Amino acid sequence: MVTYLPISSPFIRFAARYVDEAFGVAAGWNFFVFEAALVPFEVTACNMIINYWTDKIPIEAVIVIVLVLYIVLNVFAVKWYGESEFWLALGKVLLSVGLIFFTFIVMLGGNPLGDRFGFRYWNNPGSFAEYYKTGDLGRWLGFLACLINASFTIAGPDYVSMAAGEAINPRGVLPKAYNGVFYRLTTFFVLGTLCVGILVPYDDKTLAAAYEKDLPGAAASPYVVAMDRLQIPILPHIVNAMVLGAAFSAGNSYVYCASRSLYGLALDRKAPRIFTKCTKAGVPIYCVGVVLMIAFLAFLQVSNGSSVVLTWFVNLVTASQLINFSVVTFTYTRFRKALIAQGVPRETLPYRSRGQPYIAYLAMVSTTVMAFVGGYTVFLPGNWDIPTFFFSYTMIGVFPVIFISWKLWHKTKFYAPEEIDITTGLDEIEEYHRNYVPTPPSNALSRYADWLFG
Repeated sequence: MVTYLPISSPFIRFAARYVDEAFGVAAGWNFFVFEAALVPFEVTACNMIINYWTDKIPIEAVIVIVLVLYIVLNVFAVKWYGESEFWLALGKVLLSVGLIFFTFIVMLGGNPLGDRFGFRYWNNPGSFAEYYKTGDLGRWLGFLACLINASFTIAGPDYVSMAAGEAINPRGVLPKAYNGVFYRLTTFFVLGTLCVGILVPYDDKTLAAAYEKDLPGAAASPYVVAMDRLQIPILPHIVNAMVLGAAFSAGNSYVYCASRSLYGLALDRKAPRIFTKCTKAGVPIYCVGVVLMIAFLAFLQVSNGSSVVLTWFVNLVTASQLINFSVVTFTYTRFRKALIAQGVPRETLPYRSRGQPYIAYLAMVSTTVMAFVGGYTVFLPGNWDIPTFFFSYTMIGVFPVIFISWKLWHKTKFYAPEEIDITTGLDEIEEYHRNYVPTPPSNALSRYADWLFG
C-alpha cells in the first residue's frame, strides 16, 4: 500500500481512507498509546540494568535522571536527535553481532574455564520448560508464553512506513528497506534467541533471582550472566553498559515517535488542537509533555518492583502492537477489494507481495487471536491480578470504544470497495517517479548507512 501511495503515517491514514474515518482514529490513538507506553518500559529497563552494578541508587533518582535527559534531547537539543540515534543504532548492531560471535567462541571452549559446553543446556535442563503445568501441557504453555513475549518484539518493519511521505524515491527505496529491516531483524532475533538458549539454562538462579525478587543481577542480559559464570573479566561491564545505552536510546526514540504521533492526530483534528503548538525549533511541546507524563508510570516500580512493572508494560504494549498489526492487515484487505472493484490490475502495482490475500487473512486472524491470548495467565487458578488484567486487556476494550464513539458522534461511513479513494495523490507520485533522477551517495559513510538501515 505504501509503495503504491507513499504518505506519512500511512497505516493510520490508510485505515481512515480505506476503511472508515473512525477506524483510523482508533488506530491512531492505539498507536500513540503503544509508543508512549514503551517510554516507561525502557525507563524501568534502565533501572534493572543499573541494578547489575548496584542497588544503592534510589529508583526515583534513576527515573528522574533518565526523564530529564529525555527532556533535554527532545526539547532543547532536538537538532542532535538524528545524529545521536544514528550512532546509538550503530552501537546496537555492533553489540548484536559481537554477542553472536562471543557465543560461538565460548561454547567451543574459548573461555577462562576451558568449558566446551556446546548445546549442554538443551539437554539439561532441556530446551522446553514446563510452565504452570507438568508434562506436555506444561511444555505447550511454556511455548505459548514464549510466543506471547515474541509478539512484543515484532515491531520494526512497520516503522519504515512512518517516513514514507518524506522519503526520496519511495517506490524504489521502500521495498528494499522493508525487506532489509525484516530480514535483519529476523536474523538478529533468531540468532539472538539461539545464543541465549546456548549460554544460559532456563532455570538459571541469577536470572530467576533478578526477575522474581528484584535482586541485583543481570536480568536484562543473559549474556552478562553467562560471562560472570565463565569468569570473564571486564567484558560483562562493557556489555551491560552497551545494553543500558540501547535501552536509553530506545526510550528516547519512543518519546520522539509518540509525541509526533499525537501531533499528527492533532493536525488531522483527531486530538485537541492544543497539541499542535510548537516551539520555535518546531518541537510539539505539549505532545512531548504528555508523553513524559505517561512516562511517570515508571514510578510504579517504586512500590511494585521493576520486574513486575516491566511485565505490566510488556502486556500493554504487546496487546496494542498486535491490534496495530490487525489494523494494517484488515486495511490491506479493503485496499485489495477496492483495486478489484475499481478495475486496477494488481500487475500495475509497484510492489506485489506473495500469497495474497491469504497471507493477509492469516496474519489478521493470528494477531487478533494473540491479542486476546496475551494475558491468559491471569485467568489461571491462583493467578488473578487486577493490574495485570488491566494492562493486558485495556487497549482491547479502549479500541472499540474509540471507534464506536467517533463513528456515532461524527456519523462516519464504512466505505464500500467502490467508494474507497485509491487515486487522490496518485498523479503527483507518478509524475515524481517519471522525473526522478537518482544521485549516488556522497561519501562512504552515507553508503554504509544506506546498507545498514535500508
